[in-house]
Amino acid sequence: MDPVQGAVLGVVQGLGEFLPISSSGHLIIVPWLLGWPDHSQTFDVALHMGTLFALLIYFWRDWWNLVGAWLPSGGRWFGPSTAPSRWLGLSIVAGSVPAAVAGLVYQDVVESALRVPWMVAVLLIVGGVLLSVADRAGLQRNGMERIGLPFAVIIGCAQALALAPGVSRSGITLTAGLLLGFTRPAATRFSFLLSMPITAGAGVLKLRHLVSDGIPADEQMAFVAGIVASFVVGLIVIGGLLRYVRTQGMDVFTGYRLTIGVIVLTVTIAGLR
Repeated sequence: MDPVQGAVLGVVQGLGEFLPISSSGHLIIVPWLLGWPDHSQTFDVALHMGTLFALLIYFWRDWWNLVGAWLPSGGRWFGPSTAPSRWLGLSIVAGSVPAAVAGLVYQDVVESALRVPWMVAVLLIVGGVLLSVADRAGLQRNGMERIGLPFAVIIGCAQALALAPGVSRSGITLTAGLLLGFTRPAATRFSFLLSMPITAGAGVLKLRHLVSDGIPADEQMAFVAGIVASFVVGLIVIGGLLRYVRTQGMDVFTGYRLTIGVIVLTVTIAGLR
């Protein structure tokens, strides 16, 4: 893999991780369509670290408040002024559990059986239809203050489905949030906050491969280019999407998912790849 390919895949990761279009699915179908060699799971993890840093930087105030809510203030632990942040923090932890359990149990199955372009295409189409239905059917009246443990666990169970490439972690959590009656901005913001623990956990678990195997000398620049690209693009996309959903719906993303899914299935059936 050369630095150009690494940078392109970094851009793909930065876009796909936060837009509801599936970064893992695109990291499979883009090299497949372009005829590039398969990249390692270690490279995938490196790209996810780039978008993880983007989340840390963009939401640093949120995380500061969430952590600070559990620290003593004025000699008292857990004062009433910190209650909303405490409950949001608990909701994020509770919502992360289903995906963490699913990842530990099913990750090997997913990596061996579902990382094929035609399956990614099918899941892109199905996920796009579900997102469109949720965007139209959701009541969109609940803000972030209404996110509690029950809602968080339901959205977290949806997040567990995103182990399969093509589902889209942000897409499926947005779908769940909208169906539960949350506004687009609230569902989007919680989706981003919820993604961080599971992304960090997966990165730590797979970091052992990076430590034990190392990075091939001829791919080191590709890794650097990919991480930098995913970080920069991810940071831009987070802010852009949060602004976009204030006034716009999900039609552009559902249309894109359906289009790419049909293209990949057509190429597969026609034997062009």
